[in-house]
Amino acid sequence: MTLRKFAAPALLIALAACSNKGEIDVSAGGAGITAVRTACPTVAVPANTGDITLFNPADSRDSSAIDVVAVLTNVRSTCDDSGETILTSITFDVQARRTNTTDARDVTLPFFVTVLRGGSTVTAKQVGRVAVHFNAGQARASTSGTGTASVSRAAATLPQDVRDILTRKRKAGQEDAATDPLSQPEVRDAVANATFEALVGFQLTEDQLKYNATR
Repeated sequence: MTLRKFAAPALLIALAACSNKGEIDVSAGGAGITAVRTACPTVAVPANTGDITLFNPADSRDSSAIDVVAVLTNVRSTCDDSGETILTSITFDVQARRTNTTDARDVTLPFFVTVLRGGSTVTAKQVGRVAVHFNAGQARASTSGTGTASVSRAAATLPQDVRDILTRKRKAGQEDAATDPLSQPEVRDAVANATFEALVGFQLTEDQLKYNATR
């Protein structure tokens, strides 16, 4: 599984007057590049987990043995950051097709929702299942799935001393005016430690992961 690492090169961070609680405005030294850092986790699908292939027989990897192929797509999220626990609701669609369309069939597929901290530390994981129903003679079918992720507001909030470093005004000509505060290891580590992701994908076996990565 390939996970994205947090990175913010050459960015200066300042408090945004219009931001919600827990948000900071990331601006590149007045160069017109702005992004908002929020306590809500970013929602993403890790590499090689967005699709699943079932074979019949199960131990075959021949194209002629492909039974069902499904894709997890159209991932959407809503975040409620009004309380001390930040709750993210995730919805997604599953689009599937099968080879043998003779009879009606239900196919149940496992999926996961994982909360990742600092780009590498798993803080929570849920495994759920979504069922796809094929009518007799039907080759394609779709359904929807849902999941949730929760993050502590305290964990997703930067320490005040780090916020002070990031939001300190710098004037042209000062020694550190052109220095990215995120180049300081302690600041960079604090920002990463307060950054969370909610990852959703199919719960694959090692063989299925290998198939997705090498096909």
